[in-house]
Amino acid sequence: MGLDRSFALDRRAERIDALAAKRKKVIASDQMIEGHYPVFADWAHGAHFWDVDGNKYLDFFLSYGTVILGHADPDVDEAVVREIRRGFATGLMKPVQTELIEELLGIVPGAEMGMLLKTGSDATGAAVRLSRAFTGRDRVVRWGYNGWHDWCAQWDHGIPAVSRALVDTFTYNDLDSLRAVFERHRGQIACLVMMPFMVERPAEGFLQGVRELTREHGTLLVFDEIRSGFRLALGGAQEYYGVTADLVTLSKAFANGYAISALTGRADVLRTLDTVHISSTYYANADAMAAALATVRKLRSGDHLKRIWQMGERLQSGLGRLVEEFGAPIDVVGHPPMPFLDFHFGDEDRNQQAKRSFYTATIREGVFLHPNHHWFISAATTDHDIDTAVGAARRGFEALAEAGWLPADWRRRQEDGAV
Repeated sequence: MGLDRSFALDRRAERIDALAAKRKKVIASDQMIEGHYPVFADWAHGAHFWDVDGNKYLDFFLSYGTVILGHADPDVDEAVVREIRRGFATGLMKPVQTELIEELLGIVPGAEMGMLLKTGSDATGAAVRLSRAFTGRDRVVRWGYNGWHDWCAQWDHGIPAVSRALVDTFTYNDLDSLRAVFERHRGQIACLVMMPFMVERPAEGFLQGVRELTREHGTLLVFDEIRSGFRLALGGAQEYYGVTADLVTLSKAFANGYAISALTGRADVLRTLDTVHISSTYYANADAMAAALATVRKLRSGDHLKRIWQMGERLQSGLGRLVEEFGAPIDVVGHPPMPFLDFHFGDEDRNQQAKRSFYTATIREGVFLHPNHHWFISAATTDHDIDTAVGAARRGFEALAEAGWLPADWRRRQEDGAV
């Protein structure tokens, strides 16, 4: 599997493109296996993409989960083309904006009003600003990945300490740690912004307990459903877990890859928009709105989410059998639409070394699994695709064994023909 053109383009980009130069040094969740993963894609369709060297990949990355129906979905793309041909950037509202928000209010639990933005960071940032204006409080509690703005960026460099002074966090699935934050800052916390989950699932009653704590302290609960919205269920984690937040942020799978986000929730909170400044020239552009409307309607009318769950369960089941067969210190984790493998080879350095063996093997099989970010299933993924992925994973486990990462007993049983 040659990657010469991809790497040559990468060297060109690193000299002139600041984001390309930074890509390999950003955050752990961005890191792939350098030298083995492609850098430049050429085109994509359905559950696959092709890199600039002509290599084909079965895609479980799906642009960090923004693609849910499959690449280049014809219904979504045609809706966008129609809107573009009608002139999508007038600066005025277009009918699709109202239609899309009406659609959201029929889907998202607790949604009485909504507003459309462009990015996930837009949506979480707007939620924080509205919460502060509505409550008259300044402090924010957060958990998970909530974007790149000063109050939530993962790196401190370039951010004044004062920007972080009003932000706290807590330990997931530990209500006592959250309760301690509320007690320490009683009457000061405007909102709690949190992903309902990342890879670890919420413990029984945890999200309900979070909801009760925020109500008790007069704090707005903001669910960051940038990843989980439209994927765990049509109504997101709120629908799946039966917990309703005051505000909800949405993006990613919302528009099958097009750039749009939304903030929905209580009307009294969203009407506070009258008193704050949240604006962008591009919020009124209707191309991505058309994509979102087509995506949501397609998800709502078909069995796409059911199929995504089935494919995810099939993948997790196959991976679970391999873990047991090879005796690997690896857990199959996450919800079926967003699965992952959690490595337990000791410290993080050893985990990354083991991942290098495993994921070098799987990418050589043409299966694109991100080593450090949970994966995604699309509605275009088939039973054959899942079988292909499980076959590639088998090669990954064999590579772990060959590199000496797995128990000697497995290697002996392999030689004896017992495996």
